[in-house]
Amino acid sequence: MKCIVGLGNPGKKYENTRHNVGFMVVDELARRNGWQINKSKFKGTFVMEQFGGEKVILLKPQTYMNLSGESIRALIDFYNIEIDDIVVIYDDLDLPPGKIRLRQKGGHGGHNGVRNTIDHLGTKDFKRIRVGIGRPSTNMPVIDYVLGTFPKSDQENMQTSISKSADACESWLKGKPYLEVMNDYNNS
Repeated sequence: MKCIVGLGNPGKKYENTRHNVGFMVVDELARRNGWQINKSKFKGTFVMEQFGGEKVILLKPQTYMNLSGESIRALIDFYNIEIDDIVVIYDDLDLPPGKIRLRQKGGHGGHNGVRNTIDHLGTKDFKRIRVGIGRPSTNMPVIDYVLGTFPKSDQENMQTSISKSADACESWLKGKPYLEVMNDYNNS
């Protein structure tokens, strides 16, 4: 069984914000496959379906970003999912809109949702897709920036990165080794 987790914040208030790009990728995967993310448990909403003959879970923690690890830990413990079978998707200030970076491990880079995930998983060694949102060009506080929506000028690039992230997930779900998926998508 594999699990793809998109990090974000629940509720209409945060729906289209930069910080919710992880949710947007999971929603795109569900849309493509005709799945409904309609189960609520483990402090999250999720769907469990078949993809390429294997069970896959798409999870959107509903704990708010800073406590995302609580939901992930509860779900993977219940379903006995190995850390190696998880991909966590989240926003990254250090990448420009439209860029994604796949990694097999790493630190939190100041991202509180990833920090909490590392704390709850007890390891930094989990697959991740960082989706670029860029940095504020003004003196805007980072919290206001990540909780803001994408300007019209970034929307096309963001749709590209959401689509590429979903493509990368599907490639991994079809059985391609993650290192090869990284090579494919980190160079695009």
